[in-house]
Amino acid sequence: MKPFKLYAITGEEFHPGKPMIEVMEEAIKGGCDIIQLRDKKSPRREVLAKAKALRELTLRYGVTFIVNDYIDIALAVDADGIHLGQDDLPLADARKIVGGKIIGISTHAIEEARQAERDGADYIGVGPIFPTKSKEDVVAPVTTSYVRQVAAEIAIPFVAIGGIKLHNVDQVLGAGARRICAISEIVGSPDIQGTCRSFLDKINSAAASPQ
Repeated sequence: MKPFKLYAITGEEFHPGKPMIEVMEEAIKGGCDIIQLRDKKSPRREVLAKAKALRELTLRYGVTFIVNDYIDIALAVDADGIHLGQDDLPLADARKIVGGKIIGISTHAIEEARQAERDGADYIGVGPIFPTKSKEDVVAPVTTSYVRQVAAEIAIPFVAIGGIKLHNVDQVLGAGARRICAISEIVGSPDIQGTCRSFLDKINSAAASPQ
């Protein structure tokens, strides 16, 4: 998969009255290099329509497009990949269906990260780092200690996620993360492009600093 630093996930509840495509285009213009569609509540037909629109948008800007959970929709729109949780289809079975497409796996403990790496995940999500309101079935925060474990041991790319804001991202970067995912802080921002650039400035500064 292409290298990435800033990963944005759709969260329409955080920008009422603003079209999703407009919001995600602002995120891309601000520097997000992966966009994920996550919509667990809308009817499948609506999710498919959103996926088609986001696929068109991401192709136009040359950024990676991931669909959360719905493998059939990811295949229908030729998304770049899928993202699965611990309770979703096992990675090996998903790989048989999606072939060489990107598969990301959410992890909340080092053994889950090890297993995802062994099973051939292309990247893992590491979190939630802090308390978050972006998911209803969220697990307890894993804190930056888990980020340190993954940074020390796991070779595949990982992205830190969960409650990450501009005011606390330095803690996450200090623990060894070099890829950040944010939802409400980006899509709910009054200045989406500016927020994305601020995240990238912090990521780039951390990457340039000696460990």
